[in-house]
Amino acid sequence: MRRYATLLPLVLLASCEERRKPPAALWFEGLPVRGSAAEAQAAGFTRCGTVGRSLRCRREGVMVAGKGPYAAAVDLLYSDGSGGFDQLTVWDDRDQSAVNAVGTLLESQGWQLCRTGLDDNRGDQAIYTKAGVPVRFSIDLSYWGKRRLRILPETNQPKGKCW
Repeated sequence: MRRYATLLPLVLLASCEERRKPPAALWFEGLPVRGSAAEAQAAGFTRCGTVGRSLRCRREGVMVAGKGPYAAAVDLLYSDGSGGFDQLTVWDDRDQSAVNAVGTLLESQGWQLCRTGLDDNRGDQAIYTKAGVPVRFSIDLSYWGKRRLRILPETNQPKGKCW
């Protein structure tokens, strides 16, 4: 019994991690890239369900750079969504290659293309960045389920090999 009494405070301390507050809102061309649950809801991401310890909110009919319509989701931290989200994920249920149209358009508009993991195309991402733009686009090159396009805040992370 004494052993359990010693462990109980440690277990309680471990479960008291500080919860993240939602990040500051970031919108790009009318799409929410980062923000709170309220901002996701205001942008029409209202079909929500718990996925593990997160809350995924979806919306259909999303246009990205004039391409689409696509399905899209934001994954909010914590099952109540109180930790906000920090990326927008987009895909097409019917056509695995549909999101590539966005990459082609970005290249034609002067965005720089970089690729990660150039061995066997496993885990590869095509990453598009442009100086002065607060977001980056990442498109799956290899995939198991649905090929996704992610719009993320630009944090000047390494981009892989660039052209």
